Amino acid sequence: MRGGKPTKTFACCLMLSLATPALSQEVAIGGTVESLLEFAKVRNPEYAAMQAEADAAAERVTPAGALPDPKFRMELRDITHSGEQNPTLSPSRVGSTKYLLSQDLPWFGKRDLKREVAEFEAASARGRAFGTWSEIAARIKTTYAQWYYVQRNERLTQEILDLMRRLEKILQTRYTNGLATLQDLIRAQVEQTRLRSELVALETEQHHLRTRLNALLARPATAPLAAPEKLRPLPPPARLDYATLEERVRLRNPLLAAEAGKLQAAEKNRELTYKNRYPDFTISAGPIQYQSAIREWDVMVEMNIPLQQSSRRAQERESEAMLSAARARREASTNQVLADLAENLAAIDGARRSEALASNDLLPEAELTFRAALAGYENGKLDFAMLLDAQRQIRQARQDQIRAQAEGQARLAEIERLLGEDL
Repeated sequence: MRGGKPTKTFACCLMLSLATPALSQEVAIGGTVESLLEFAKVRNPEYAAMQAEADAAAERVTPAGALPDPKFRMELRDITHSGEQNPTLSPSRVGSTKYLLSQDLPWFGKRDLKREVAEFEAASARGRAFGTWSEIAARIKTTYAQWYYVQRNERLTQEILDLMRRLEKILQTRYTNGLATLQDLIRAQVEQTRLRSELVALETEQHHLRTRLNALLARPATAPLAAPEKLRPLPPPARLDYATLEERVRLRNPLLAAEAGKLQAAEKNRELTYKNRYPDFTISAGPIQYQSAIREWDVMVEMNIPLQQSSRRAQERESEAMLSAARARREASTNQVLADLAENLAAIDGARRSEALASNDLLPEAELTFRAALAGYENGKLDFAMLLDAQRQIRQARQDQIRAQAEGQARLAEIERLLGEDL
């Protein structure tokens, strides 16, 4: 019997792998958070859209600094030849034909400023795309940690349920022999019902988390995912120094990078607005044709006269206001990012200490209490309610342990989101 059961299991696995190879590949996704991140970076449509927008912004740099297209003009004069002929569009038969090639020339420095504005806007778009990925990665890491907690909690609840079933059998024997009360037996059955209800809730929660992960991976909601195998180790406390991370956040945070690009673009746009006080030019040159011969050449210089001063002053005030707004947004973003960093560093330290407390103190004490309560119940010194309470203390300590682990991972994901890189 012992040799047959593994053989049947192996045969089933072999048949499934041969029948559905694509399914087995899908199942491999999700065992580690790294596999999810690698998959999402290629497939997530939100990140792909932001990358495409960043690419589009980068392509605006060259046109922004380019000259406008030249213009060609042909003017047919005296198409009736002083009334001697019917109207015609033939250059050799009209009175004269004027050809003109013109080029618009902005004031000195305007093209460079337009190009610089586009460059900084492209840098801001790259920062937003990078920030989108940081947000997606943090959501994947946090959801994975939550799934790990729920999955481990389900496993723990199932273990407690199995224990309660064994205790119920013992209670039935003791009740038959007059060593236990009917009330104790009912309590054991009620406890099992409560545990089964919790298992249903945990199974539903796992379904929600898998659906959420599949959405981030751009997969169908019901696509299979492998159960989480392990969590990443938390960085040592020395690597979570606030002063060091603050400097890295100021340099690497995607939101601050995007705001910096907006601020620099606003500064250059203000300079460009003040350049509009000076005129733009148009230069033109071309020959004049009489019948079949070129007899004259014209050269022309044209410029706009910036007389609408009230309009230009309003544009200048607008650019100053936009620059002030960009500075204020960057300052507000910096303050919020640094506050989030401090909050998450304190939270990850708290999660680390909570896990140590649950592992080193609460869990050993709860196990000792349960053993003592079990011995007291067997000796008739304690009732079954005390034994149930001791068992619940063990479960609570283990839940506190895995909850602290998941909380630490979620806080680590937030810190990495702020940094824009993994620790």
